[in-house]
Amino acid sequence: MTRRLYPAVLERGPRGTFGAWFPDFPGCVAAGRSQEEAIQRAEEALAQAVDGWAEQGRALPEPTLIEQIVPPKGSDIAAYFIVGVDPPDPSERVNVYLPKSLIARIDKHAAMIGMSRSSFFGFAATIALEWRPPMATPTPPRSKVHKTGALRAEKRPGKKPAK
Repeated sequence: MTRRLYPAVLERGPRGTFGAWFPDFPGCVAAGRSQEEAIQRAEEALAQAVDGWAEQGRALPEPTLIEQIVPPKGSDIAAYFIVGVDPPDPSERVNVYLPKSLIARIDKHAAMIGMSRSSFFGFAATIALEWRPPMATPTPPRSKVHKTGALRAEKRPGKKPAK
């Protein structure tokens, strides 16, 4: 699923604090002592909300247009802002056949670095997909080409030119 952009509302609170909420995610709120802190916490709150919806199997809502947002009475709106979120990529079970000794090594290494076997396979596959083999250096030709395009054999020492 591609990145989704959701509108958020930044409100002024008492004593110079700020709060943020998302019209598309009821209960998804954040607060901070500054605008920047409230926005940063709102980004984190939205990511958690999206994860929660995905875990519950709920489809993500379509983003509301900013001009359609109806603020509650008495709210002191400071700004509207947009937060981008990457929805979780659903997992799929696959069967892979590997030598038992390799699986044992993978399990040991994964445990050592605090990963599950599945996480390790995903991590390793991601790295392998980004890897590019070094380009092979071409073997230079034995004949030389003049600018005219004609071929000329390399001169060999000890041979006299033909008359």
